[in-house]
Amino acid sequence: MKELSVNHLLGIKYINKNDIDLIFETADHFKEVINRPIKKVPSLRDITIANIFFENSTRTKLSFELAQKRLSADVISFSAAQSSVKKGETLIDTVNNILSMKVDMVVMRHANPGAAYFLSKNVKASIVNAGDGAHEHPTQALLDSYSIREKLGEVAGKKVVIVGDVLHSRVALSNIYALQMQGAEVKVCGPKTLIPRYIESLGVTVEPNLRKALEWCDVANMLRVQNERMDVNFFPSTREYAQQYGVDKLLLDSLNKEIIIMHPGPINRGVEITSEVADSNQSVILNQVENGVAIRMAVIYLLASKIQ
Repeated sequence: MKELSVNHLLGIKYINKNDIDLIFETADHFKEVINRPIKKVPSLRDITIANIFFENSTRTKLSFELAQKRLSADVISFSAAQSSVKKGETLIDTVNNILSMKVDMVVMRHANPGAAYFLSKNVKASIVNAGDGAHEHPTQALLDSYSIREKLGEVAGKKVVIVGDVLHSRVALSNIYALQMQGAEVKVCGPKTLIPRYIESLGVTVEPNLRKALEWCDVANMLRVQNERMDVNFFPSTREYAQQYGVDKLLLDSLNKEIIIMHPGPINRGVEITSEVADSNQSVILNQVENGVAIRMAVIYLLASKIQ
């Protein structure tokens, strides 16, 4: 059996193109499973997985839990808000206490960049990064690429623009790595204050004009403005942001071609995209959510097969 080159999924930059191909191949199989009347397989009956979320999450947390249950794993979920972390317990002590209950894999979301990497060096379990600060969100990038492949046949040669709050987005960085690894061309578009200074060193072009960016691309991935990560104002007002960088049906219909609209969620309707765009036939947002379960099943299954 083919296997991943890594024992953890910490970020896209730690894996290679063969790993991505293998994850997609495995996800194809699981996508068929989750569309059957009986949606469960007994693949991970002897594996216990802990979901440890130090930040709020709806889609990612539910998607991971569903993926784990579809694979018949034993699942324990932990929310930092109701835990001893509030009493000053360290991250390693928290995780080691959970691991002493004979847990094989940890899926973790944390506000600090590098938290998943730090954990992988200090505990004996397979670690899946479900988002670390504004650093990486590897499974989101994988499901985004998988959704492009499903819709357009392949990722290689496609033009993808990432629009919005690139500065605070872990989704943007993981997507840039994943798309380039598969041969796509990437541009970013947004207010100058929300584009990182180093971005061009990643081989990405900046296009400040939204219309030009949309006319260039095959796929537009619209990012949410992450107000919770901002301690100062990066643009004058939400209304002005929506006028400059929001996509409505009028703009979409005025383009000289049909493009695909993606969004990692949660959507601020009327800011980055209007409801009409979110619910249109050019949007693959709900496909992304469905594909998220298949991709996470694939990642967990492939990592679990490496556990001794």
